[in-house]
Amino acid sequence: MKNLKFLLIALILTSCGTKVNYDYEKATDFNSYKTYNYFDEMKTGLSELDLKRLIRTMDTKLETMGLVRSDNPDFYIDIQSQEIQSRNNSNVGVGLGGGGGNVGGGISVGLPIGGNKNTRELVIEFVDDTKTGMFWQAISESSFNPNATPEKREEQFQAVVEKVFSNYPPKSK
Repeated sequence: MKNLKFLLIALILTSCGTKVNYDYEKATDFNSYKTYNYFDEMKTGLSELDLKRLIRTMDTKLETMGLVRSDNPDFYIDIQSQEIQSRNNSNVGVGLGGGGGNVGGGISVGLPIGGNKNTRELVIEFVDDTKTGMFWQAISESSFNPNATPEKREEQFQAVVEKVFSNYPPKSK
């Protein structure tokens, strides 16, 4: 059953097309961070229900990584998000032309394929207010359906969180 869940998450990861970019403070000792919490007044850009889903998913993942949520944390987490709706520029051109002698003519029409694409950019930052400030950041971009069911939204957040934290802590080079 556990393998089936892992396979499902892996399938979602590859199908949702989540792209993640990372940045971090090179001098950071990531092993020194054991506890975390979230900033109180985050401007996440998510609905209250989606924020609860995301935090619940992140808490579960961070717990499996040995981090503990605390009222007196080693670092805080900030979450920002925005929805991006991009126009689909894919189309099919249909042309008609003709000519005879020295006269020619033509007409071309572009027919759009598919609809607009909705993506969500999610920024997760780890901030140590007592030492270095922000020491780790992940920016993910993934497709999403704003009309998805609560279950599908939960699955999407699980897939994004798995991908985002797959490179935390950064591997030393």
